[in-house]
Amino acid sequence: MNNDRTVSDTKRTFYSLHTRPINTIYRRVVEELMVEMHLLSVNVDFRYDPIYAFGVVTTFDRFMQGYRPEADKEPIFEAICKAVEGDPQRYRQDAAWLQGWASQRSARDVVEIFTQAPHFGNAGDLSATLQAIVNNPKFKYSRLFAIGLFTFLEVAESSMVKDAKQLTEALKQIAAGLHLPDDKLQKDLELYRSNLEKMAQARLIMEDTVKAERKKREQRAADRGVVVAPPNGQKDTSDGSASSN
Repeated sequence: MNNDRTVSDTKRTFYSLHTRPINTIYRRVVEELMVEMHLLSVNVDFRYDPIYAFGVVTTFDRFMQGYRPEADKEPIFEAICKAVEGDPQRYRQDAAWLQGWASQRSARDVVEIFTQAPHFGNAGDLSATLQAIVNNPKFKYSRLFAIGLFTFLEVAESSMVKDAKQLTEALKQIAAGLHLPDDKLQKDLELYRSNLEKMAQARLIMEDTVKAERKKREQRAADRGVVVAPPNGQKDTSDGSASSN
C-alpha cells in the first residue's frame, strides 16, 4: 500500500471505479467503511489477515442488505477494496474460508482454540494467523478485526451471541488469549450491533416510504381512470375474473 495516499485519493479512486450513484442511506456506510480501511492500510503497523477480511466482508454484507439495485452491490464492494489497493477476491475467499471453519465448530470450541497461545494447535490452517497476532507486539487492533472475531462466534453458535453474559465472557477470554484490549473490543462490538439495529430500522422506514409513494401513484392513476399494473407483472385476480375488451 502506498502510505502517501490520502483519504481524498482513495475516494477519488473509488468513484472513478464505481460511477453509478449510491442510494442515500447506504452512501454513509460505503464511505465510512472505505475510510476505515484506508486509515488502516496506510498505518505502518497494520498487516492484512483473514480475520480482518472476515470483518470487512461481514460489515459490508450486513449493512448493505436490501440495497437496490442488487446487481450494484458486488461492484461497490470491489471498488472499495481496489480503492485501498486491496484484492476483493482475496477478501471474499478468506471470508468464505473462515465462514466454513467456524460453521464446523461450537462457540466453546472457538473460545478454547483462540486461547491456546502460543501454538494454537487445534486451529488447523488458522494457527499461523493466530500465532502471528500474539507474537506481534505492535499488532494493529481494529474494529473490523473485532467484527471478524464476533462473526466466528455468531456463525458457530448464533444463540450464544444473543446472551449478553455469555458473549461478554467469551470475548473477554478471546481478548486475553490474543492479547487484545478487552474494553475496546467489547465497546466496538456493542456499537456494531447497535448500528446494525439502526440500519435495519432505516431500511424499514425506507420500505414503508416506497410503499406509501406507490399507493399514492396508484390512487392518482385510479382517479384519472388509468389501470396501474401490479408489481412484478402479476395479474390482479382479486375479484376472480379477467377483464376483457
